[in-house]
Amino acid sequence: MVDISAQALNGSTRVPAPAFAALDLGTNNCRLLVGTPAGDGFRVVDSFSRIVRLGEGLHHTGRLSQDGMERAMVALHGCAARLVRRHVHAVRAIATEACRRAANGREFLARVRAETGLTIDVISSREEAELALESCAPLLRRGGRRALLFDIGGGSTELAWVRLTPHGRPELIGYVSLPVGVVTLAEHFGSHGEDAIGFAAMRDDVIDRLRPFESVHCIGQEIRHGGVHLLGTSGTVTTLAGIALDLPRYSRPAVDGAVLTHADAQAAMQSLRALGRAGLAEHPCIGPERSDFVLPGCAIFAAIHTLWPAPEIMVADRGLREGMLLRMIRANRTRTPHPPWSRPAAHAQAEA
Repeated sequence: MVDISAQALNGSTRVPAPAFAALDLGTNNCRLLVGTPAGDGFRVVDSFSRIVRLGEGLHHTGRLSQDGMERAMVALHGCAARLVRRHVHAVRAIATEACRRAANGREFLARVRAETGLTIDVISSREEAELALESCAPLLRRGGRRALLFDIGGGSTELAWVRLTPHGRPELIGYVSLPVGVVTLAEHFGSHGEDAIGFAAMRDDVIDRLRPFESVHCIGQEIRHGGVHLLGTSGTVTTLAGIALDLPRYSRPAVDGAVLTHADAQAAMQSLRALGRAGLAEHPCIGPERSDFVLPGCAIFAAIHTLWPAPEIMVADRGLREGMLLRMIRANRTRTPHPPWSRPAAHAQAEA
């Protein structure tokens, strides 16, 4: 008879670390991340990302289109199959702006549950901002007094105004969710957004929406006093970083945590605008599926950076999925969650 406990004590039997999965169904993308605990962070064992354009047409109709739902269902069936193969310990699946706004959003998620077994929660814009902060907190341990975190999504843009304490503990002061993202701007402005006048109109529309948040928190004044970090997490910002770094192809390790100067960001935006639709589709850091959304994203970024011209922009290739994974892993370890910033910096390592 084999003494399993003795083997474990001798190190000859190892209990595999539990796997956790986070699924983010957004307006434009369906993303899955599976990770196992590693140190104070996690190790990525599987990931999936597909552009599904679930929110296509929502700006005009108020409903999810049949084509968008079918594209999302194909991706979600694929995610469900991956989860079965991985035997995950826990899953958190969320939906954001498209399902929040669509009149048939809840009906669609009921269909998802019936067909795939996935229970997807529609989260609030506040939780969206909190999850982004959770994942990005390690990047904010570089000193400073305040941070403005922004996440440019497909159907909305979230901003979190954060206080940095002497011990590096980010505290959420305020947040706002704008009902505009790269998809909504692309649908509203169409090809007009590609010329100088249309681009300026997109930027100014977003600036007008941001002014009430500035009026409440006086972020511009805080930036002038110094010690304020501007941190972006979205495909727009990581694309700008890829262009500024002159990468031959996109590289997460090169981009995540990169710092762009004001001049770097402006030059990258000019380069993207000069490429034109065909050039954007052919660029290795963009591709045809994302080419329609690059300039609307740049317009949102330009609005943020015009209103709040911080000298540097930190770039994060992390977001809601990483925030969910960190929460699940921490809860599994302690059953009494602690803020993620009370632990040393968490690093997500890609599986070799």
